[in-house]
Amino acid sequence: MNHQASNQIREHVDTIYRTEFRRVFATLIRLLGDFDLAEEAVHEAFSAAVSQWSRDGIPANPRSWLVSAGRFKAIDTIRRRARFDSSLPELASQIDQSDTTVQDEEDVEDDRLRLIFTCCHPALSKEAQVALTLREVCGLTTEEIASAFLIAPATLAQRIVRAKAKIRAAHIPYQVPSLTDLPDRLDTVLQTIYLVFNEGYAASSGMSLTRVELADEAIRLGRLVMELLPDSETIGLLALMLLQESRRTARTSASGDLILLEEQNRSLWNQAQIAEGRALVQRSLSSQQFGSYTLQAAIAAVHSEVSSAAETDWAKIVALYDVLIRVEPSPIVELNRAVAVAMRDGFLAGLHQIDDILARGDLTDYHLTHAARADLCRRLGRIDDARASYQQALALVKQEPERRFLQKRLRELG
Repeated sequence: MNHQASNQIREHVDTIYRTEFRRVFATLIRLLGDFDLAEEAVHEAFSAAVSQWSRDGIPANPRSWLVSAGRFKAIDTIRRRARFDSSLPELASQIDQSDTTVQDEEDVEDDRLRLIFTCCHPALSKEAQVALTLREVCGLTTEEIASAFLIAPATLAQRIVRAKAKIRAAHIPYQVPSLTDLPDRLDTVLQTIYLVFNEGYAASSGMSLTRVELADEAIRLGRLVMELLPDSETIGLLALMLLQESRRTARTSASGDLILLEEQNRSLWNQAQIAEGRALVQRSLSSQQFGSYTLQAAIAAVHSEVSSAAETDWAKIVALYDVLIRVEPSPIVELNRAVAVAMRDGFLAGLHQIDDILARGDLTDYHLTHAARADLCRRLGRIDDARASYQQALALVKQEPERRFLQKRLRELG
């Protein structure tokens, strides 16, 4: 095979790696029963694909080929290690007899759901559940997860290692829980899906504002869980993600710069996602058993109902935040409510509320607190205060588009 054809095969393998890695990995975990062995096997399978497909051509079903190759690689690895562990030959035999046939897309999605619920097993701590799911289901790096949790990467890595060890030691089953156990297990799964979405909707750090593949992944996972258990909060979470994602195209300029909600071209909003999201909000609200995801989705729905920022019903938004604070009190909710109050009652009223939050010592290390304060000061003509708050936000921000936006605001102050 000539050099050009070889490069084409490698590019094709790279494309399949991006689209299929997590799916193949989830199936191999089911077949092998071990996270680390599956990860080693899937990497070896992709490595083998580069050389073998260059020689034999790309198979009709690359995913099945990769699963089968990964299983054989794992069996070889286990047999090499059998010299040191007498229990391994039996394990190799069990894996050898397992069915690697991937019938259709549904089989693969079942494997991914099994993986989610394994990672979110109650035998693991909440922190471990979320970290393990982000790492193993969604493929975020240790550094990305650590940044989202504001902890050291080494600490996060140890958390993941301990979680995997606990799964092995406790023989945690790789399966979707029974309908009896499912509601109790759902909360952590929803938290995890929303964390994944947030990392995609507003990346915690880096050169891009969004990571589309993560937002898409979270929405897909949300759909799967809703099909499995159409709980009102599962419906509410999917609605929230769809309504937020509907604005993605309008949130950045052609050069990748941040565009605030009030300045966005709303004709660019995805009307299909908005229609689906609003219908899901109504469905969840009508259950009378909704929680924080549904309330957040209802707030996003209010924004989607009007064609310009000037028409926004801020009184309705503040009222929804009042309910949300009762359901799930948090400084972040208070901050968002303060911004809504500023739009309803005047900038000074909102500024006082943000200052109260900061005076308590809450959200002092959160760049958006200082950015919101700076914006209200700017609108009030308090230029020195605005400049100081923008500089505090700049010192804390980790995302390049937000950094450029804050620097632009500072330049505009003179």
